[in-house]
Amino acid sequence: MQLIKRVAAVAALSVLAGVAMADPQCTKAPQDKWMDQAVAKQKIEDMGYKIKTFKVTKTHCYEIYGHDAAGKKVEIYFNPENLDKVKEED
Repeated sequence: MQLIKRVAAVAALSVLAGVAMADPQCTKAPQDKWMDQAVAKQKIEDMGYKIKTFKVTKTHCYEIYGHDAAGKKVEIYFNPENLDKVKEED
């Protein structure tokens, strides 16, 4: 019985950790309202970022992995409608 409680506790913590680590929700707007990806990439680079990876998340964000103007690694989630930063991680 003790083992079952431990397994259940670990499972619950795993679920909570997954929720805490989830990508942010950037917009609820339909994709036809989003900025074109090529335009978004250029504007992000114009902000001083060097994009290594650009992707669209399941939570409706444009996400980049790359470097800022100082060469520091960044992971940034942008609202695809207007490129507002929603979340930035080191």
